[in-house]
Amino acid sequence: MATQASLDNPPQVPSQTSSTGRGFPTGLAVLTGFTGVMLLAASYMVFVYAPMERTLGNVQRIFYFHVASAWAGALAFLVALVAGIVFLINGKMQWDRVGKSSVEVGLMLLTITLTSGPIWGQYAWGNPWPAWDPKLTSAAVTWLSYAAYLMLRQGIDDPRRRARFAAIYVIIAFTSVIFTYVGVRFVEQTIHPHVVGPSASTGEGDFGVSARIGQTLGFSLLTFTAVYATLLAHRLRLENLSERIKQVKSAVLARQG
Repeated sequence: MATQASLDNPPQVPSQTSSTGRGFPTGLAVLTGFTGVMLLAASYMVFVYAPMERTLGNVQRIFYFHVASAWAGALAFLVALVAGIVFLINGKMQWDRVGKSSVEVGLMLLTITLTSGPIWGQYAWGNPWPAWDPKLTSAAVTWLSYAAYLMLRQGIDDPRRRARFAAIYVIIAFTSVIFTYVGVRFVEQTIHPHVVGPSASTGEGDFGVSARIGQTLGFSLLTFTAVYATLLAHRLRLENLSERIKQVKSAVLARQG
């Protein structure tokens, strides 16, 4: 059965007609350039356009990267969840590659969140990581859950069994995302401030949001969304090319045998 139609026929290597001079897809090149411009604009807004916050000073500028990376990381895990569900429905391996790629990008983004947070915490709370704070601890658990996803995948050789396991895993792992981003709002013992929406606690390190701060935050969220989309597209392209190479190798070995 030709290995389930060669694992659902990943896209061919892009042709020169739809690529830049060396086989790089034109659409991806445009997306990458557009995202680069957005990053430059966001940097200007963060460090020049947005005013210095009176309570926390310049350290408050970490806020834009911290919140935006947290948002984009959650989006990445949501995409992985959807990809896992779709795979369980139609069994197409392409969705497994989407899920894996999205988790990898999401982990990188959540790493930015977890490294920028303690810098803020040191100035806002006098402690980079208050012991067992629900928000911080649940975010770390989320990171570990998805890091384990990537490691556990390596222990399953059969591609379809691995994809099915991964799809079920990301559905379960997403419960940690829900608690980190939504459920923890109803926990009164957290000192972590909440940026939007109601919560049961009053976080330490809160600050007023002026018009320029709000505009900069909004643009930062859009920028990190574009960063996520760009990195996902690049990572998925590499996954598809890798799968294509495996197919070519298998075909060559089959002919030699």
